[in-house]
Amino acid sequence: MNTVIFDLDGTLADTSGDLIAAANACFVGQGHGPLLDPVADRLTAFHGGRAMLRLGFSRLEGSFGEDEVDRFYPEFLERYAENIDRETRLYPGAEAAVESLLAVGIRVGICTNKPEGLAEALMQKLGVRGLFGSLVGADTFPVRKPDPLPYRESVLRAGGDPARSVLIGDTDTDVKTARAVGVPVVLVAFGPEGPGIARLEPDALLPSYPDLPEVLSALLS
Repeated sequence: MNTVIFDLDGTLADTSGDLIAAANACFVGQGHGPLLDPVADRLTAFHGGRAMLRLGFSRLEGSFGEDEVDRFYPEFLERYAENIDRETRLYPGAEAAVESLLAVGIRVGICTNKPEGLAEALMQKLGVRGLFGSLVGADTFPVRKPDPLPYRESVLRAGGDPARSVLIGDTDTDVKTARAVGVPVVLVAFGPEGPGIARLEPDALLPSYPDLPEVLSALLS
């Protein structure tokens, strides 16, 4: 049984607005102004909360290290959970594309570095959690992507075979994960980098979700 595993942030949904708003709320709470730009810093948002906190702190005078990032990360998660779907939307055609895979017997799942509870909550709020046979998050196991364990488990929990699977993602973490497992990786070309994401040398690019069946046909044949 063929299986397609999706990353979440930046792949299935544009979560950048709510992620950046949560990070900026942390900075404002510390007496600083908003330090991240909702447009210019979208790519950093898709690398997670700690990446955004690091970037914001780097724009302040003084010395801020990983201790500050670790200290404010729980606050970031709390603020994000409070407004997890204010601006977040599925990418155009994503839901229909997943339904089309299910219609031809392909299993689907999610493997994300978003904490599992937040990922579950977001997918429920977006109304599409029931489409996915599995959801593995950053804290489901002691390790996260690019370690191969979370990916393999996401395939198995969806009822598939890792040897007959494909990963759809949007960052170098997804490429490293796929290479560690030994499966093809497709990167979306509609994120902040656009077609420039080809620099990461994926097995294929996904211009838009309506193109997914054609892109997968060669990889799953």
